[in-house]
Formats: sequence, structure tokens, C-alpha cells
Amino acid sequence: MFVYKQYDQESLDIQYNNRLHVPEYADYFNRWERLSRQTEQELPVIKDLRYGDLPRERLDIYPSLLPHAKTLVFLHGGYWHMLDKSPFQFIANGFHSYPVTTVLLTYPLAPEASIDQIVFSCRKAIGWLYNNLSAFNGDPQQMYVAGHSAGGHLAAMLMATDWPTFAPGLPVNLLKGVCVVSGLFDLVPIHLSYLNRVLQMDIETAESNSPVRLEPLNPCPFIVAVGEAETAEFNDQSKELYACWKHKGIDIQLLVLPGQNHYSIVETIVDPQSALHQALLHFMKIE
Repeated sequence: MFVYKQYDQESLDIQYNNRLHVPEYADYFNRWERLSRQTEQELPVIKDLRYGDLPRERLDIYPSLLPHAKTLVFLHGGYWHMLDKSPFQFIANGFHSYPVTTVLLTYPLAPEASIDQIVFSCRKAIGWLYNNLSAFNGDPQQMYVAGHSAGGHLAAMLMATDWPTFAPGLPVNLLKGVCVVSGLFDLVPIHLSYLNRVLQMDIETAESNSPVRLEPLNPCPFIVAVGEAETAEFNDQSKELYACWKHKGIDIQLLVLPGQNHYSIVETIVDPQSALHQALLHFMKIE
């Protein structure tokens, strides 16, 4: 029996089980761990700054050596119920040679936190950064966001945020660019999949937190990137968001990266030779 599109329950679950499709996934995590610990030793970093009262409302900042630097905020993945900022510190090393302050974010996780609460925490973090970045050589007027997997979903939700309504004093164009990598933008199939045993979303929550059903309210350049070697559903998620938002008056770009899977694509963020890294530099206006 079909539960979504042409997928029965087992087929749908397989589409969203990335580790099943990349049996060597642990190799990526091991490499990220090694590179991240090296990054922490090699670069100046301020760890575990509180942007809220919850235990996981913490962020790390790698300040640029130059004042008033552009800032790149990275949101980790993990299907909203796993991981934190720790394995992704290496992202900072990919941008330290440029005039960029890098921020790594940790947010509350399901099932203790709902999707609504997770999105709210990420919005709160961006508001905190806008008010505090200048103390860390960051320019609040030049803030960019990138997110992978569930972090890509959260980055898209930031793009769909009415910032002045969220908090007084925040500008409409708070973000100057957003990049979503292998993201999830229609949560209805997630609601129907095995993942919802942990996430515990009802259908209303899934729909109201689906960027494909929302408007991009932050008028800034937007990159949608996905690996060609990812599952059909992950490719469809990115292509659907691109199709939904390409006529919404924003500068939007779809990047389908040949040969990249759900994990290898993270490493292209920091690879100077990759199309994704070059696209990030371009939209941050770094020569």
C-alpha cells in the first residue's frame, strides 16, 4: 500500500535512511571528529556561549582576525534528534583564511523539544548574534547561514522568518545569504516515515514547518545544494523547494553536485575547489 507518492512504508523509510545508502558513513564522522579537534587546537575559539536558557542553546564562535568581518553561521544535521556542533568545528577551518567569523550552533533536540521549539531556538540564536556579533569581530549587517540536512531545513525556516515580528529591532533583511545543503523542506513524508517515532510530529506541525508551504520573507540570495548520489527523495526535496521559491522574487540557485552523497557533500563546503564552496564565497562577496 502506498503511503507517500509511489512509496510503501518500507520504501519510504529506506529513502530517508541515509546511513543505509552510505555504508561507510562512520568514516566521515571519524574524519570530521579528527579535523574538528585539530581546528579547536589551531584556531582561537570562544566555546559554549549561551544564546538562551535551555541546556543546548549554546554556540561556538571562531572570530575573524579582522574586525567587522562577514559571519557564517552553520547549523548541523541529525534529523532534529541527534548530534550537536562538536563534530562540525572543521567548518570554521574552511573559512578562517578569509575575513569571516564562523559560528557553530547547537539547538534543542527531539523528542524533548518539538520541531516548533527547535525552529524557535534557531531564530533566537540569530537574534542573539545580531545583537552580540560585534564583540567577536563579526558584522551583524553581514550575517550568512548554511545548514546541512535537518540544519538545511532550519536554515530555510530562518529564510522564512519575519524578523521584525519575531523580535523588535531586527531588520527584515537580517540575513544576507542562506545556503541549504541536502535539506528537508516538506516534512509530510518525514511525518509518515519511521523518523516520526522520535520526532512525534502531528500533520499540522509537519505542514506548518515545511518551507515549501511558506514564503521566503528574508530577501537575500539563496543556494539550494544536494548531492546527485543522494536518494531520489532528497533530490526531490531540494528540487521542490527550488521550484516553489524560484518565482518568489529572490536570487535562488540550485546546485546538484555530481557524485556527492549525503555525507561527502558536507566536505565540499570547505573544499576550495568545489562548486559549493565557490558559490558560498560568491554570495558572501569574497574574492
